[in-house]
Amino acid sequence: MSLENRFCPDCGDSNEVRRREFLKTAGLAGAAAMGIGSLPLLTPGRAVAAATAAKGAPESLVKVLYDALTPGQKEQVCYDWGFVDGDRGLLRTRVANNWHINKHEINSDFYTDDQRAIIRGIFEGIIQPEWHKRIDHQLEDDAGGYGEDQNIAIFGTPGSSKFEFVMTGRHMTLRCDGDSSDHVAFGGPIFYGHAASGFNEGPTHEGNVFWPQAVAANKVFEMMDGKQREAALVKKEKKLPAEQAVGFRGPDGQLPGIPVTELSSDQREQLQKVLQMLVEPYRQSDRDEVIACLKAQGGLDRCALAFYQDGDIGGDGMWDCWRLEGPSFVWYFRGSPHVHVWVNVANDASVKLNA
Repeated sequence: MSLENRFCPDCGDSNEVRRREFLKTAGLAGAAAMGIGSLPLLTPGRAVAAATAAKGAPESLVKVLYDALTPGQKEQVCYDWGFVDGDRGLLRTRVANNWHINKHEINSDFYTDDQRAIIRGIFEGIIQPEWHKRIDHQLEDDAGGYGEDQNIAIFGTPGSSKFEFVMTGRHMTLRCDGDSSDHVAFGGPIFYGHAASGFNEGPTHEGNVFWPQAVAANKVFEMMDGKQREAALVKKEKKLPAEQAVGFRGPDGQLPGIPVTELSSDQREQLQKVLQMLVEPYRQSDRDEVIACLKAQGGLDRCALAFYQDGDIGGDGMWDCWRLEGPSFVWYFRGSPHVHVWVNVANDASVKLNA
């Protein structure tokens, strides 16, 4: 896929392509100016040893990475816990479909080989092993590969009670917080997506690594009777919710779609399978945190499931856009014109979203 085709109007400014190409060209000079290449850092052997020792605990690797950064690097990619960045607000909790938390791509000369190995170890620790190849495939399609379009930042001081690692890029906002962020799963809202075959994927979403989640959700709709479908389907004239509309409605909020309590036992069993598929890409501790947050607000019984006519690619009744929502749980799968998924989960509906 050409570089030109990897970027789309809803995922960011096309000027980003030129900006990143310039940074790659200028990166070596910038690194030399900072003296990065001349300072002793972890050797590859020590980096591998650290990754092995911290297997299954990416927070430990965040501390290793932090200690391996030079003062000049820390000035550019490390921030105070409550750092506010102008129009972007509280930077640590921001989420978007395509954004760069800072200007330094992982594969740029800003980082050493050792540091990149540690960053990869953190990434692989957050994602379940069976999903590594799938996420790498998504990144190849969307951004030219892992590390080419992604940036990282560290908030707070790793090893203390408050710190968080954030990775951003096209179709990615990913976090690792070691439970530093109160009340929320994943350390805050996350985003994932995939444009497997270009900006307009078509109704089959061929090759999209996340489309099976929608297939499983549509199976719930297929199992419904006419009255249930009428309740679950949001008519086209109401339009899709905005991409970033994943703030919590709270316990008294009106949720679109059919209440889960109105589903039959077999339909609810299928919905449980959908939930399992949604959390499947992530490490077990994050999966457990999602379920704990959901349970704290009453479980799936406090949720509703909505399918949207608006955004139905090809008009085939295979709903590309759907939403599972509770008082402080939002999983918004927006599959038109390609897959964007916005996730916001907490155990307290008073947690505010910074999008």
